Amino acid sequence: MRHSRRTTITTSDIDQALRVLNIEPLYGHFPHNPPTFRRAPPYPQTQSSGVVYFVEDEEIDFERVIREEKITLPKGVRWTAHWLAVEGVQPLIPENPPAIPKESDVDMNGIKSGTSRQNGYLTPASERSSPMQNGKMQQASDQTKTALSRELQLYLNRLTSSLLPPSTSDYSKRDAALGSLQHDAGLQPLLPNLVSWVTTNVVRALKSGDESESNGRELDVLLSVIGAVLANKTLFVEPYLHQFLPAILSTLLHSSLPPSQAAHLRTTASQTLSHLLTQHSTTYPSLSPRIMKTLLLALVSAGKSKGTREGAIRGLMGIGKEAIRKGLVEGGGAKVVGSECAPGERGTLIDASLAAFQMLYPPSPYPSPLNPTDEMDAVTINQIQEGFGVFFTGYLAQDGQWARGILMGDQES
Repeated sequence: MRHSRRTTITTSDIDQALRVLNIEPLYGHFPHNPPTFRRAPPYPQTQSSGVVYFVEDEEIDFERVIREEKITLPKGVRWTAHWLAVEGVQPLIPENPPAIPKESDVDMNGIKSGTSRQNGYLTPASERSSPMQNGKMQQASDQTKTALSRELQLYLNRLTSSLLPPSTSDYSKRDAALGSLQHDAGLQPLLPNLVSWVTTNVVRALKSGDESESNGRELDVLLSVIGAVLANKTLFVEPYLHQFLPAILSTLLHSSLPPSQAAHLRTTASQTLSHLLTQHSTTYPSLSPRIMKTLLLALVSAGKSKGTREGAIRGLMGIGKEAIRKGLVEGGGAKVVGSECAPGERGTLIDASLAAFQMLYPPSPYPSPLNPTDEMDAVTINQIQEGFGVFFTGYLAQDGQWARGILMGDQES
């Protein structure tokens, strides 16, 4: 007030003085909105007290307050993070704009809006798919494939033409294509289209039921493509594991593969499955148990072909020793396989089973057969029959050290 050369003090002077002294200012009175004071005359008993001025409080009617609609305070401004796009696909969340389905009622030939052309015939509008269904189908297609640049599209065309159909004489293009998939960087935008191409061709090859050599070579190339993609360290393949696994397991457990290449295809699929689980089982702990459950059902279920059971055994070999023990010993898979084989029979199914036993415990370089007349050997033979069945007892009893090693490992587990 003195610095302003005024004789009247204002509320702003008090606020500024309190601010200078670092004292919390007074709230409720501002210079631009002065309060209205009422004058209260003094009581007759206390004339000397003088006149009192006070601010009149507003009387609140509780009935009016109860009847009035409550106004909720809006939320304050805040910042949140959300995915704008994942692998080129926009997720359907409230923060992103909704996808608008595109549908034209009039086609290029000038047909009326009440009909549409499907397979060369006019279809009424009542039988056509709704815009909501078209939008869902378009969204599912967008999640599988993404738009590619001209360079990537040219690369994909040359890659697929070099891989399929497989050549029987010139392997240089195929080896170069697989090497590019395994080592080149910058192929992440191409991955959705490549995964869709692989899975589509695997389904087509297995669904045709053709057991020719060309069909087997095609499946071999497709499995090699999956292995090359998994081996490329620059690619993020975890979102596409659920598409790779059906292709691998279908090839592994299919019953009608080309006879000359069936063992090779199932071995390749088993190795690819093992590589996939080695890389991603730590990220997805439930992946190995789920796959092992599928293989166990294929191994012990009734009505399965020998090819399916062989694929299940090779798949368990790809998972590890514990899976072999649970499938062939604890799950009774060896007994099921032995019951379907004639005495002295030898084939790829028996070879796969013996290879699985060799993973449990290596055979002795100098095998010594078990002697049924010896008391200890007789006990060992009985234990083998209880765990592996009569059929495989004849193979395991020819090497006593091998049989005892498998049984000791079973007892330790």
